[in-house]
Amino acid sequence: MGLYLGLDTSNYTTSAAAFDAGAGVIWQVKRPLPVKEGELGLRQSDAVFFHTRQLPEVLERLREDLGGRPLLLDGVAASDRPRQAEGSYMPCFLAGSGMARGLSAVTGAPFVSFSHQQGHVAAALYGADKTAWLDRRFLAFHVSGGTTDALLVEPDGDTVLRCETVATSLDLKAGQLIDRVGRMLGLPFPAGPALERLALGGSGVYRPRPSLEDGSCHLSGVENQCRDCIARGDPPEEVARFCLCSVLAALDGMTTALLRRFGDLPLLYAGGVMSNTLLRRGLEARYGGAFTPPSYSADNAAGIAFLAAIRSERRI
Repeated sequence: MGLYLGLDTSNYTTSAAAFDAGAGVIWQVKRPLPVKEGELGLRQSDAVFFHTRQLPEVLERLREDLGGRPLLLDGVAASDRPRQAEGSYMPCFLAGSGMARGLSAVTGAPFVSFSHQQGHVAAALYGADKTAWLDRRFLAFHVSGGTTDALLVEPDGDTVLRCETVATSLDLKAGQLIDRVGRMLGLPFPAGPALERLALGGSGVYRPRPSLEDGSCHLSGVENQCRDCIARGDPPEEVARFCLCSVLAALDGMTTALLRRFGDLPLLYAGGVMSNTLLRRGLEARYGGAFTPPSYSADNAAGIAFLAAIRSERRI
């Protein structure tokens, strides 16, 4: 029962976490990547630069949170790609995986890598107190700025869990839609929290019909509808509410299709977009499902550290 370090360097956040396998406790430190006002993200070269600059500061803060003592690590892990799929790659993950491999080399602690998506699912299981699901089959949604994926998750002896994409957004991702509509409304990036606050002030009752194709969804039409709403002078609160109701309708339709296809499997909702109050209320009311606190829903290294511990402890 040791101490495991996890690093995650997504296109949004620099994150480090430590998991004490004996106590079952996670410490984590995150720092968002800086995005210029009016822009909707970063080029990969800029993301790598900011991660390189922020990683030492994040690790220093993590050590302070752990009492300032030297960390005697039993394992080091990092996310090294977006998904568990051949050819899945983003340069930003090189920053975290390179740092983790270097720490492994000088400390002697074994290094292991996982996908960013595996980390999201594992963190959500930990935060929702559903870690027993690691030994069973279930369905998970990973909904974020760059992903709107439905996953069939199964236990895997080598990588702890295997995530197979069984449905997705075929154009805009939910987080991209939210950020684009947020920019139309003059909201800061990332727009999720501000758009949610606006939407909660709206009073309209919207039941948009989702655009679905074999269980996957299309969201680009929602962007055009929101633009038309703004052009005709609809209140910002109602535009925001319509946008989120449209995302909810898409996720609702995807969930129904997946349950019809795979049977009555447990449901897990992960990713930064799934910390949205309106989405959570709507999906919980119809399907139940497991949700996790925002700190384990948005991009984080907690799931990576947790997976490293599970993989190592099972091999002892």
